[in-house]
Amino acid sequence: MIGIVDYGLGNLTSVAGAVEKVGHEPVVTADPETLSWAEKLILPGVGAFGDGMANLRDRGLVEPLTNLVHGAGKPLLGICLGFQLIARSSREFGDHEGLGWIDAHVVRLTPDDPGLRVPHVGWNELHQARTCVLFDGVPDDALFYYVHSFHMEVDDDGLVVGRCPYGGPVVAAVQAGTVYAVQFHPEKSQQHGLTLLRNFLDKG
Repeated sequence: MIGIVDYGLGNLTSVAGAVEKVGHEPVVTADPETLSWAEKLILPGVGAFGDGMANLRDRGLVEPLTNLVHGAGKPLLGICLGFQLIARSSREFGDHEGLGWIDAHVVRLTPDDPGLRVPHVGWNELHQARTCVLFDGVPDDALFYYVHSFHMEVDDDGLVVGRCPYGGPVVAAVQAGTVYAVQFHPEKSQQHGLTLLRNFLDKG
């Protein structure tokens, strides 16, 4: 059983459908006990960082998730907003404290090319920075679907496993032990997205 964390933000139906498509049983839940029984966890999300953290706190999920993932090492895949929430902080509409599972900070996307729009919406390449199980069978220039106005600055470059070009290299994927996270939406990224999701669920 794969636990999809429901904190009131995100395309939960699409993520659950993708999990089913690659042969696993998704359970969408905000119940910490149910999440503790899951083999692996997915933290999806669409929206503002501050709202995401507020919802996690209101549902009593911050401490249980931190104990399960950061403490006990249960594998987790963060997606889009879920990718950003694992950082220490964000400057999106104010200063916000994140889950703090990796030494990183979320700041506004400011492409070097003034012709590039923010938010960054659409298909873009993923360039693999180092070997990661997520990318087994995924070509180095694979296209994934992005929707974001903020991006992650990571203190330890060794945690970065993928970047995308958008007016300069933008961190698109990280791995810290059993914590994996991607800025793009694998559930919206057709075959490469399903391959990445299957890799996490089968091998991560």
